[in-house]
Amino acid sequence: MNWETLPSWFWAIYYLFLLITLGATIFSIRKRELIGLSVVAIMITIIAPTVSLLNSIGRARGMNEFEHLVSQLQQGAIWSILVVIGYLFLLVWWAFFLFKKAD
Repeated sequence: MNWETLPSWFWAIYYLFLLITLGATIFSIRKRELIGLSVVAIMITIIAPTVSLLNSIGRARGMNEFEHLVSQLQQGAIWSILVVIGYLFLLVWWAFFLFKKAD
């Protein structure tokens, strides 16, 4: 059974982003900056990939994880909407974190 998947370089960047985000949120909490947003970011950093992985297990043959996510998003699946919102939140958190450091 050969299932479609994204290339290895994508997964390396993806998991590196999640690990760096987790480290940056912990750093932010230790510095007592953006505490509330950082706690939410930690939860999303753990929950969003887990939900995405669990829901990608039953995807159709010939469809990679991203295609499955977009397909489910177009169909209005709640899990896909929450995952996309979670990833967007992480990007917004990074903007706050970087602008806070620029001060």
